[in-house]
Amino acid sequence: MEQNMIYGRNSVLEGLRSKNITINFVYIQKESKKQMVGNIIKLAKDKHIPIKEVPRNKMEQLLGNVNHQGIAAEVSPYEYVEIDDIIKYANEKGEKPFILVLDGIQDPHNLGSMIRSAECSGVHGIVISKRHSVQVTPTVVKVSTGATAYVKIARVGNINQTIKELKEKGFWIYGAEANGETDFSDENYDTSVAMVIGAEGKGLSRLTSELCDIRLNIPMKGKVNSLNASVAAAILMFKVLEKRMMKK
Repeated sequence: MEQNMIYGRNSVLEGLRSKNITINFVYIQKESKKQMVGNIIKLAKDKHIPIKEVPRNKMEQLLGNVNHQGIAAEVSPYEYVEIDDIIKYANEKGEKPFILVLDGIQDPHNLGSMIRSAECSGVHGIVISKRHSVQVTPTVVKVSTGATAYVKIARVGNINQTIKELKEKGFWIYGAEANGETDFSDENYDTSVAMVIGAEGKGLSRLTSELCDIRLNIPMKGKVNSLNASVAAAILMFKVLEKRMMKK
C-alpha cells in the first residue's frame, strides 16, 4: 500500500478540512452509499479536488485489506515539523508548551490513538524517533480519526539528546513508569511540560528514565499491573489539561 493514501470517512473529511494536508485525488467506491459521503464529495468539489469513482477491486488494489469505508484520498507525504515549530505554536497561543515524547512506540494503533488524545487534550506537539518507532502511516491516520491533520509531529534522530535539549529550553521532563516515585495527580504541570511515554511492553529505557526530572505512576487497583501505552498516555495528557484548566 502506498504511504500517501489515507482512508476512512473521518480521516478523509479532516484531511479536506485541514490546511496542513494537500489532497490530490479523492477515491470513492462505486458501491458506496452516496449519502454517507455526501459532505466529503461537496467539500472536495468546493476545493476543486478531482473525485474518482472506482470499483471495489480497485480500492483493494489501492489500499489492501483494510476497513476503508468506501472512501480514500491520495495525499502529499506527511510533513513533519521541527521542535521549535511546536514551541512557537504554543507561544502563539499564549500557553506553556506541552509536548508528548514517545520513546520507541511500535504499534500504529497506539500512535494513532495517542495523536487523537493529544489533539483533544491540548498537546502542542508530539516527538517521535526516526528509527525504532512507527511513523505516520495510513493506519495511524485512520486510527487518529483525522487528528494527524491538526497535531504537529517532529521526528528526531535521538530521543535522549532531544530530552536534554528540551531541558535546556526550560522544560520539565516527566516520565511514565509503573514504579515511578510520584503520583501523577500530585503534580501541577504549570511549567513547560514534556511527557515521555515508553515502548509497549518495555517502558522507558534506562537512560531515558534517568534523564526524566520526575517519574510518574498511575495508581491502580486491579490484578493487571500495567496499562496499554496509549491508555496511560491519555490519562496523563488529560490530567495535565485538567490541572492547567483549574488555574484559569
